[in-house]
Amino acid sequence: MPDLAAPGLSPPALTVEIKALACELPGTLGLPLSRLSVADVAREAERSGLVARISESTVWRWLHEDAIRPWQHRCWIFPRDPLFPAKAGRLLDLYARTWQGRALREDEFVLSTDEKTSIQARLRTHPSLPVAASQPMRVEHEYQRSGAWAYLAALDVHRAKVFGRCEAATGIAPFGRLVDHVMSQSPYNEARTVFWVMDNGSSHRGESSVRRLTQAHPRLVPVHGPVHASWLNQIEIYFSIVQRKVLTPNDFPCLEAVAERLFNFERYYETIAHPFEWKFTRADLNALLARMRIQDAEREHQKMAA
Repeated sequence: MPDLAAPGLSPPALTVEIKALACELPGTLGLPLSRLSVADVAREAERSGLVARISESTVWRWLHEDAIRPWQHRCWIFPRDPLFPAKAGRLLDLYARTWQGRALREDEFVLSTDEKTSIQARLRTHPSLPVAASQPMRVEHEYQRSGAWAYLAALDVHRAKVFGRCEAATGIAPFGRLVDHVMSQSPYNEARTVFWVMDNGSSHRGESSVRRLTQAHPRLVPVHGPVHASWLNQIEIYFSIVQRKVLTPNDFPCLEAVAERLFNFERYYETIAHPFEWKFTRADLNALLARMRIQDAEREHQKMAA
């Protein structure tokens, strides 16, 4: 029997079958696994009779040709908002400095806002040790909890300016204090329009939120994104930077030190940052939704065929 792991002895049809096997969910193969590894694919190929013997290196090489990695996974969520295209399009237009078909004026601004919850202050049992030659920073595993903040922030997407507040909890009142804090400052207190991009969290959801915000600040225009579409909200990019640069590793002497570092980072960030280079446009959105409709139709066809 030829060694199928040897170069040049692999029938093209077998290569296709192995790749198709790797693209199956383990449950459809009757395997008690959540993901397939190269070894799992090789064993299943032998068990199912596709081949008498095959090496893991051969399987890896074939999968590598098409970047098939069944051992990896990524979470995603299918858009469920029936008005997803319209709501998402409004956000993308604002990032491109347009609104309802017209260009934004110089005295119109776009703010992206949300809350980052449960930011703990972890007091390490022993002091952290700095980096040394051939030695990374060392952070004690054990810690004491010293409370937590909810960090509410707004990002001016075209000016890379950040406004943040630390609150004991999220809610309508804490969010209102953030809005008051921003809208009382120049240039927003004298702007023609200030668009606030936000998600559908309980602190600022629905028509009641729109009425409450616009009555308090007539210059303010709330713009809610689609449900489950935080990836369209630029403040989430800033929050990811905060997580990496400010909060990891988490080693603070007290809760007040967390707030102090967050506020100091806001000012530091403004000295080094530029507006995010947002490249996802309405055209990209339409193309994405078209692909998803095709994929959805294919899945329905496969269900009916089964």
